[in-house]
Amino acid sequence: MKKMVFTFAFILSVLSIQAADIQAIADAFKSGNAALLATCMDTEVDMALPEAARKVNGQEAVDLLTRFFEAGKVSGFTVAHHADKKESGFIVGKLTTEKGDFRVNITYQTRADKVIIQSIRIE
Repeated sequence: MKKMVFTFAFILSVLSIQAADIQAIADAFKSGNAALLATCMDTEVDMALPEAARKVNGQEAVDLLTRFFEAGKVSGFTVAHHADKKESGFIVGKLTTEKGDFRVNITYQTRADKVIIQSIRIE
């Protein structure tokens, strides 16, 4: 029995080590500060906001998010679901603003233990 509990604990600890650290992304959305995401953006990001959808470079993605956050003050962000699969993953969250609640979907890749955002969809 002790051996089985130890094995289970070991497997859980290995899985938690491999999970990508998404805290910086969650903090940026929670505070409504897109500038915090500048180092997380890929060279090209698929952006889908309520008013438009297009591929943009990383800096344009930050600029679009900044304008979105400024249009409706952010009061909270919660991660509803997060999953990693090898070198990629996704986040599903709820963004609360003064203009209402939005569902946020973010896909990313991990490179050298760093999360790189591939797409952001806010609906």
